[in-house]
Amino acid sequence: MKIRGIILNILLLLPITIFAQGGEYTFNFLRLPYSSHAAALGGNNISLIDDDISLAMHNPALLVNASDKTIDLSFMTYMSDCKVGGAAFNKTFGNRSSAAINARYVDYGKFEGYTPDNIHTGTFTAKDIEIAGTYSYMLSDRWSGGVTGKFIYSKYETMHAIALGVDLGLNYYHEGYNLSLSLVGKNLGGQVKAFEDKLESIPMDFQFGITKGFNHAPIRLSAMLNNLHKWKKSDFYNADGSEDNFGTLLLKHLIVGANILIGKNFYIALGYNYRTSKELSTGKRSLNGFSLGAGLNVRKVRFNASYSQLHSSSSSLLFNIAYSI
Repeated sequence: MKIRGIILNILLLLPITIFAQGGEYTFNFLRLPYSSHAAALGGNNISLIDDDISLAMHNPALLVNASDKTIDLSFMTYMSDCKVGGAAFNKTFGNRSSAAINARYVDYGKFEGYTPDNIHTGTFTAKDIEIAGTYSYMLSDRWSGGVTGKFIYSKYETMHAIALGVDLGLNYYHEGYNLSLSLVGKNLGGQVKAFEDKLESIPMDFQFGITKGFNHAPIRLSAMLNNLHKWKKSDFYNADGSEDNFGTLLLKHLIVGANILIGKNFYIALGYNYRTSKELSTGKRSLNGFSLGAGLNVRKVRFNASYSQLHSSSSSLLFNIAYSI
């Protein structure tokens, strides 16, 4: 069977695979953004068309838009002492195919260990590792599909676990209308070795995204819906224990963002994530859920940076630097 047929068959099975999943998740570090451009647009984006290999970590179908032989390095500060580092490299094959490898490492810092009797046992560390390979193919002049396979490893003190996962992505891009539509199924899979006795799922997510540019205005607007397989009120947490009406529940699926293009080589991005804003709220007025960022392209070098307000006492910085060999 041709590569095009294989990808189409996988994508047709995507809704069946997603709705068959359920339960609680582990390896939640997989929800963290890899791309600072996507992070600036509300924490995630799966439909932005750009020469940026890091966007393919959010939607594998977008890998075909990245320049050949690009190296991307990322670094993120997260809550408390958590640090995240990543690296990716891609290679194109002909006019339609592209492949990439990437790795990500999460370091949660050092912890003090104690027995139930409050006896100090020394320090220990906690870490997560993700190693992935992506393949993307132009199905036609406007459609592209992609697949990412993941190996996931976590070690917390003496416990460790291993999981395997798959991301599936589909993108439609109409250059004349400056319109991009995407559908993604993320983290389809689960543990093959559990921390204890029970095997758990990884944080599967079903997403739809749209990005629209304007021919006579230097702006691109994006919106995406995530967790489309979750529509019960009990699927989302409210700090005050209250239940959501349908409008609030819909907003918890929605992420919005805007790109302001300043020339061909510079952009400013803004975003808002309602769910982050509400679920990490302390009840005081704050900028929870808001994010912003900027990017600069100088010849073969791209530099992107973003800032996200996660909580009134915590924020996140994410940097990407890419070089096309």
